[in-house]
Order: sequence, then structure tokens, then C-alpha cells
Amino acid sequence: MGSICFSSSVIKWYSFNKLKLLSVVWVLALSVNGVVLGDSDESALLEFKNSVSDPSGLLSSWNLINTNHCFWPGVSCDNDSRVVSLNITGHRNSNKGKNSENGSPFFCPGSVQYPLYGFGIRRDCQDGNGILFGKLIPAIAKLTELRVLSLPFNGFRGEMPGEIWRMQKLEVLDLEGNMITGSLPISFDGLRNLRVLNLGFNNIGGEIPSSLSYCTNLAILNLAGNSINGTLPAFVGGLKALYLSLNQLGGAVPREIGDNCDTLEHLDLSGNFFVGGIPGSLGNCGNLRTLLLYSNLFEEVIPSELGMLGKLEVLDVSRNSLSGSVPRELGNCSGLSVLVLSNFFDPYQNVNSSRGDYLLDQSSSANEDFNFFQGKIPAEIATLPNLRMLWAPSATLEDSLLSDWGACEKLEMINLAFNFFTGEIPHELSHCNKLWYLDLSNNRLKGELVKEIPVPCMTLFDVSGNFLSGQIPSFYSGSCESVPSIYGYPSGIYDPSSAYLSFFANKAKSGSPIQSLEGDGEISILHNFGGNNFTGTLQSMPIAPVRLGKQTTYAFLAGGNKLSGPFPGILFEKCNELDKLILNVSNNRMSGQIPADIGTMCRSLKLLDASNNQITGFIPPGIGKMVSLVSLNLSCNFLQGPIPTSLSQIKGLKYLSLAGNKINGSIPSSLGKLQSLEVLDLSSNMLSGEIPNNLVNLRNLTALLLNDNKLSGQIPSGLANVTMLSAFNVSFNNLSGSLPLSNNLMKCSSVLGNPYLRPCHVFSLTVPTPDSGSSAVAQGYTVSPPSQSQKSGNSGFNSIEIASIASASAIVSVLLALIVLFFYTRKWSPKSKIMGSTRKEVTIFTDIGVPLTFENVVRATGNFNASNCIGNGGFGATYKAEISPGVLVAIKRLAVGRFQGVQQFHAEIKTLGRLHHPNLVTLIGYHASETEMFLVYNYLPGGVAGTFGYVAPEYAMTCRVSDKADVYSYGVVLLELLSDKKALDPSFSSFGNGFNIVAWACMLLKQGRAKEFFTAGLWDAGPHDDLVEVLHLAVVCTVDSLSTRPTMKQVVRRLKQLQPPSC
Repeated sequence: MGSICFSSSVIKWYSFNKLKLLSVVWVLALSVNGVVLGDSDESALLEFKNSVSDPSGLLSSWNLINTNHCFWPGVSCDNDSRVVSLNITGHRNSNKGKNSENGSPFFCPGSVQYPLYGFGIRRDCQDGNGILFGKLIPAIAKLTELRVLSLPFNGFRGEMPGEIWRMQKLEVLDLEGNMITGSLPISFDGLRNLRVLNLGFNNIGGEIPSSLSYCTNLAILNLAGNSINGTLPAFVGGLKALYLSLNQLGGAVPREIGDNCDTLEHLDLSGNFFVGGIPGSLGNCGNLRTLLLYSNLFEEVIPSELGMLGKLEVLDVSRNSLSGSVPRELGNCSGLSVLVLSNFFDPYQNVNSSRGDYLLDQSSSANEDFNFFQGKIPAEIATLPNLRMLWAPSATLEDSLLSDWGACEKLEMINLAFNFFTGEIPHELSHCNKLWYLDLSNNRLKGELVKEIPVPCMTLFDVSGNFLSGQIPSFYSGSCESVPSIYGYPSGIYDPSSAYLSFFANKAKSGSPIQSLEGDGEISILHNFGGNNFTGTLQSMPIAPVRLGKQTTYAFLAGGNKLSGPFPGILFEKCNELDKLILNVSNNRMSGQIPADIGTMCRSLKLLDASNNQITGFIPPGIGKMVSLVSLNLSCNFLQGPIPTSLSQIKGLKYLSLAGNKINGSIPSSLGKLQSLEVLDLSSNMLSGEIPNNLVNLRNLTALLLNDNKLSGQIPSGLANVTMLSAFNVSFNNLSGSLPLSNNLMKCSSVLGNPYLRPCHVFSLTVPTPDSGSSAVAQGYTVSPPSQSQKSGNSGFNSIEIASIASASAIVSVLLALIVLFFYTRKWSPKSKIMGSTRKEVTIFTDIGVPLTFENVVRATGNFNASNCIGNGGFGATYKAEISPGVLVAIKRLAVGRFQGVQQFHAEIKTLGRLHHPNLVTLIGYHASETEMFLVYNYLPGGVAGTFGYVAPEYAMTCRVSDKADVYSYGVVLLELLSDKKALDPSFSSFGNGFNIVAWACMLLKQGRAKEFFTAGLWDAGPHDDLVEVLHLAVVCTVDSLSTRPTMKQVVRRLKQLQPPSC
């Protein structure tokens, strides 16, 4: 038994130890295998290091001396020393524009660069310590346990290796902000565990492949800032966050995107070319927090279904072609904090400039369209409990302002400028204690301001350009909220609504008088009461004590009213408690004399415009103590006496205008010490003596206006060498001697009315006297009677040719305007589709003697070949077509997508075809079908492509025409109709070269002399307010800024509102 038992025990012991031995061997084998695999990962990492350029030494510690690769920077391992994460964030300095390695442009979507990008995934690229350059190599795929591959904001270029797309365990692929090229693969075998695919801001093209739908765990897809094209696949609605901004995607957004979007929180489709309507199915995305659709080509209406998005925080539908009313259902979005319906500025401006011109050109057409809403803002929006920002400038909204702002305890910013709101500013706004930004400018508001509105606490308060009356009250400031931080967006805080408030406040500040004077860390406050009917004397400056301080720049603008009382009155009462003060009280009725101690009253004054008032007396010598002044405008008052020599003490002075007074004496030679001076306007005074020679030392001078005085002597020859000088006028003085030689600056048109000045003394306003020996004649600057033909300096066109070209241009503008008027004043259903005949017929209105068929037109244009293109406008291109030998016509090929309803087009164009007028180009015929539309009219050489005086400035500089260029031409024609003057009327010659009807209109409006613009009898016949409104509309049509210039839809809408009621 014992032996049996023993042997049994031995067997058991042997079996146990054998099992234990096998276990040890197995563990050792695994350990050895792990070491081998770990060594393989180390080799792959070293191979990756050797493939890149590392000027900053980010990977310098990746070497065999530091034997444990798991401790290398950017590397994380599991317990078996297998690499599971490779995370190296580069530092792409957005201020340099190009990297030093290969000169390629790059983009850093950092907090300063662009705060509206990447809600939910944002991080800063400013914190890296260097940058890696090179190509991604297949060896990365040897890291078979890799879960995270994150190499953002580096300089990797070229296509992604196919081996990466076959990795099985990768969960995060983050290559944002590199220079990856190629396209996404149509099919791939790996990445089935992928949760995050971040390829934003690279150079990837092609379409979004359906193969991504097989990545069933994919939650975040970022392809923003690439060149992705094609259409939007419906499966992306099932993601958690989708970022596709700034690409070339087009077509309609599929309705199916909302079929399975329960998890979707962030959807950014901005900066693309999406068309059609915003799908109402997005209302099914109950967890959606941000919906960014701006800068596309969306049409139709804002779907009411969006009102079901109770968690929505930000909705931005600006810069599209939306119409209809703003749905009241948006009042159900209880979480909504930011609502942007329209927007003047391009949110992608900085992004485009940093990435080159390509994307800027691609997105410009989408960014030029504004929305065209009808009616008023629904009352339900004012009751949104979390609303912080309501932004809807120039959205054609109308009716009275919302009066029920009972739920506005969180409201901070309101911009409803450039709309058609009427009535009074509601008293209820005084309950919005956090409101610090209120822009109601350029509406039709009337009545008086109530003192309870917390204007003193506001950073921006703008009610300019309305019809407000009464006194500017002494506002009750009470207790103010803390000053909002709008000067940069903290990199660690990415709250969407805060980002919007910060970004828009900074953007809106661009172009204001504050921007150029603001320093780092300063607070800018702007209160604008200008262009109203305010009366009486100012009681106090509307800025709260808590807003005062040496870090504050304050602008008080009240020009263009009927304010009275002594100057400066209370304007300087808080001056010395500010860092900088900007004052504009021009075009009022302020009187009295300038105090002798004005120099010590306000040392922080930077800009002062008190022009067009009734200020009398002398300019005191003490004004020279206002050493902070940058701009001083005292023109068009009743000042007299000499110009104080103490002005030379204001070393930073850039703008000085004393024009239109009764100032006498000589021009102080000490003004030549103002080295910063850019504009010096002393015109229309009683100055005598000579022009000081030391004015030639003003090397920054761009404008010198000394006309209409009693100056004598010679023009200093050194002025011809002031290279910055672009505007010069000494007309109507008693100057003598020779005209200094200068490249197109010293012209006879700038020295009119100086009979003793050679060589221009031979010219008169009635008799042209050619003098082939004079430089002025050589430059073509003769003055002749208006009735005689005259050549412009360089164009070579006589008056008949110019009139012919102008007629051609005017008719094209009128014809297109009539077409626009038709299409945008017909009340069609938003869902209407193009219907009509597909037959290739050309409807003929005028017989040109040869057959005019569809086939002839196509043949004569070379199938609309670019070589025959003679113009390219907002409605399409224009081609020259020789139908038969010697028979030329112009073919305007219209973009089919711009129009709705071929049958209606047929009916209206036939009406236009029956119109005949000697000043209208003849509409010969047209063709319209679902696939092709064109107009046929007579061809005028040189007259199709635009006429000087009528063309928009951006066309003159770039030869690129857009819808907004047509609006500019329409504005010029409208100005001509109102004034009975030509665009380049001879009566403008006294103002100098380049002065046209647009400049004349702006000048008269600025000086409060609108009445003088209208042709005789028109002012007396029509309602003055409406006439001025039409004049304002024409001027707005001709502004240089494309973002400010309205669309033709908005112009038509405004004209309809000004139309008198029918009998």
C-alpha cells in the first residue's frame, strides 16, 4: 500500500511539477515573444524617426541609449511594452504663413485664428514645442497594437499609406493641420474600430466615400478645410460630430440625414456650396447643440421643424439665399443662446488669407449672398430663456421692434442694423441688465430714447441713421455688469456661445474709428447717436463711472443731428478719466467760441470732428497742448483769425481740416514740422501769402487742399517730389510762376482760376487754346466748353462714343434689373421646380436679316467657347457671335439655376421684347428650356463689358464681375435719374480728377445737403423723407465693400416699401 501510495504520490508530484514547468516555459515564451514584439515596435518607431525632418529635436531622445521606447516622448505602451499610442502635436505658427522647410502654406485653427471652428473637438495648436516634416511611411502600420495615431499640426505631406487604412485596432486617427494630399479610399479593409477620424485642414480632395459607413464605431469625422467635393452622404447623420466646413461640397443636403441622427451633437457644413432647402428632418436630431450652415447657397425657408431642437445652443444660417419669414417655432428651442440670421462680414476671411487665394476664390460667390427674410422677428424668440446673442443685420426685416423682452436676463448682444424696423425703441430693453451690445442703426425708428436704457453700461450702443428725436437723455447707469471679455478667446475655453459673442464683437469693431487707436488690453466703448433728429443741449456724457479708467477708449458720435448749445459744453467732462477719447459732433448747431484753455481741458482727445456747426471766434493758441490729437476737423464753421503756430506741437496729427471758415493770415511754416500729417485741408478761407516751402517735408502727406483762398507766389517745386501726395488742389488763388513737373499730380484741373500761373494761364473755361508746347496739353488736360467734343486724357473716346457705350451699359443693367425684378417679386412656392419646353427654339423679336436658330447660336459661339467670351457677370457669361459674315450679335448665356419657372420666364421676356427705346439695346430674341437659357441682343463693340463711371471698383481692378457689380451699376443709373447728371458730369471738374456722381452724392449727404442733389422740381414734388431714402439706397448700392453692398433682391424689396400706396 505504501509503495502504491508512494508511487501515487510521486506521480502526483511529478505531474504537478511537470505542469508547473510547462507553465513557466509558456510564460517565458510569451515574455520572449513580448520582448520580440516590443523590439519590433521600437524598430518601427526608429524607422519613423529616421524618415522625418526634426529641426526642433522633438524626437532627439528616441535612441538606443534610452533603451525603453515606452518612455520616449509621445509614446505610450501597454503592460507588454506594445505601443498603443503615438501622440506628437506640432506647433504651427499661424503668423508666419509659410513654413521654412518647403515654403508650403499651412493653417493653424487656433483660438486667435478662428474661434468658430471645431466646437466639441477644439484644441490649441500654439502649445507645441516644434514641428516634424516628411511623409507618413508604411512602417507605422507595424505598430499592430496601436490605438491612437495623433500627429496634428505638423508638416506631413503626400498621401496616406494604404497600410494605415488596413490597421485593425486603430481607434483615433488624427492628422489635422498637415499637408496630406490625395483622396479618401473608396474601400479599405481595416479601421473597423475607428472612433475618431480627424483630417481637418489638409489638402485632401475627392468625395466622402461610402466605405466610411462600415466604420460602425465612428463618432467624430473632421474633414474641414480641405478640397472635398461631391455631395453629402446620408450616413453621416449617425455620427456624434461632423465638421465639413470650408470645402467644395455641393448639391442638396439629403433628407435622410435626419433619419438616424439621435447622437448628432455638432454639425458644421459652413463655407460650402450646398443648394436647395435646409432639410426639415434635422429637427429629428434631438441632441444637436450647434448647427452651422452659413456661407452656402441654401434657398427656400428656415424649416419650422428646427423648433424641435430643444438642446440647440447655436444656429447660424447667415450668408445664404434664404427667404420667407423667420419661423416662430424657433421659440421652442429652449437651449438656444446664439441665433445668427444674417451677417455682414466673412467669417472665413482670415482663414482664406492664411491658406492662399484658392479657397477664397472658391468661396467668394457663396459669401456674397445675403438672406432675404420677410416680416418681423417672432415674439417667441424674445422669450427664449437662454438667448445671449441675436444677430440679424441687413436681413430685410420690418415692422416694429419686439416689445416683450421679459426673458432677457441673459441677453448680451443684439444687432438688427440696416433693416426696416419702425416705431419706437421699446422701453422693455431697459430690463436687459446684461445687454452690452445693441446695434439698431439704419432703420426707420422714431420717437425719443428713454433714460432707463442702460446705455452708460454698454460697450456698443448704435442708433445712428434713424429718425429719433428729442434730447439725448441723461441715462440712468445704475450698477453695471463686469466688462465683457471680447478681446481674444481663451484657449482653454471652447463654449460655443461665448466663442460667437467674442468673435462677432471683434469683427463688428473692424472699420470703426476705435480699431486703429485701440491698444493691447484696452476696452473700447462706442456710443453712436449720429444721423438722427436729436435736439437740445447735451446734458452729460453717457458713460458709467465703472467704465472709466486709463484702459478705456471711448467714442461718442453724435454728428448729423440738430444739437445746440455751446461748444464744447460737457463733451470734455470725463476726458481726463479716459485713455483715449473720440468725439464727432459734426453737422449740428453748436455755437460759441473755443475756450482759451481747451488744451488743458482734454489731454486724452484723439479725434475731434466739430465741422459744420456754428462755432465762432479765434482758434486759441492753447490748442497746441492737445498733444494726443490724431485728427482735427473744424471745417465749415465761422472761425476767423490766423492759424495758430502752436498746432506744430501736435506731433502725431494725421488729419487737419480748417476748410470753409473765414481764417485769414498766412499758412504757418511751422506746419511743416508735422511729419505724421497725411491730410491738410485749408480750402475756402481767406488765407494769403505764399505756400510755405517746408510743406515739402511732409513726406506722409496724401492730400493738400488749398483752393479758394488768396494765396500768391509760386507753388513750391518740391511738392512734386512728395511721393505719397495723391490729391492736390490750389485752384482759385493768385498763384503765379510755372507749374512744377509731376507725374499726373500737378494738372491744370488742380490749379484752375490762377490766371498768372504758367503754363495753364492760356486756358479758360470758355475758349480752349491748344498749346502743343505745354506739358499739360501733352498730358491731355485741356478745358473746353461742355457742348464741344472733348477727349479724356487716356481713354481716346469722344463724348459720342462715351454716350454710346454708356447707353449700351445702361441698357444691359436695366434689362438684367428688369429680369431680376420679375424673378424676385413673383410670389412662387419655395418648392417650385423648373418646368417648360425642352425644344431648341429661339423666339425672335427683331429680324436681323439672317436665320437665327439654336444651332446657329451654338455654332457662332463655338459651343460657348471661352475664346468668344466678352464679359462675365452675375447672371452668366456674354459671348460675341457672328451668325453670318458681318452679322454680329451678343449672346448672354444665363445660369439656369438662377431662375425658377421657365413658363413665367417666357411670358415676362416676351413683354420685354416689345420694349423699344433709342437708349436701350435691342433684345433680338431668347431661348429658354430646362437645360439652356440665353438672350440675344445687338452687339456694340466696346460697350458690353462695362463703361467707366458705371463699373464697380472691384471689376475695374480685377475684371471679375458678380451680382454685386450689377448692383453698383444700377446704383449709378439711379443716381443719374435723381440728379439729371451723368456719372462723369462736366460739372464735377472743379472737384478734381476721379470725382464722379457717387463721390458727389456722398459728399452732399455727409454735409447734410441732400436737397442739392435732386434735379430741379423733384425735391418740391416728392416726399422729402422718401427721396432721401432713395438717395441713401442708391449710395449704398455703390459702396466699395461687397459685404455692405446689398443684393438686387434687397434693393427691389426696399423700392417696394417706398412705393406710394395705390389708389
